[in-house]
Amino acid sequence: MTLKTAVGRFRLIAFVEGLSFLVLLFIAMPLKYWADMPGAVTLVGGIHGALFGLYMLALIHAAIDARWTWKQVALAFILAFIPFGTFVLDARIRRNPSGR
Repeated sequence: MTLKTAVGRFRLIAFVEGLSFLVLLFIAMPLKYWADMPGAVTLVGGIHGALFGLYMLALIHAAIDARWTWKQVALAFILAFIPFGTFVLDARIRRNPSGR
């Protein structure tokens, strides 16, 4: 993964955003509901929200730079809402960065 390209930066941000989503779902949410610790969701949720915004900006930049189709952009958007989706997307991008 190279940070010299928009797609490389997007892949890194997607990885970190996907990781924050998993931490939110599988650590912070159980702590909130099973251990009565709502602060975990507040903290992790805020971090995840910021990373999601960064993901969207990086998606736009990568899509423009690599000339992705609307279908590819829509897929990247949808996969951000599915647990492990950004990791599936990363595997697709790694196989074919331009998506063509």
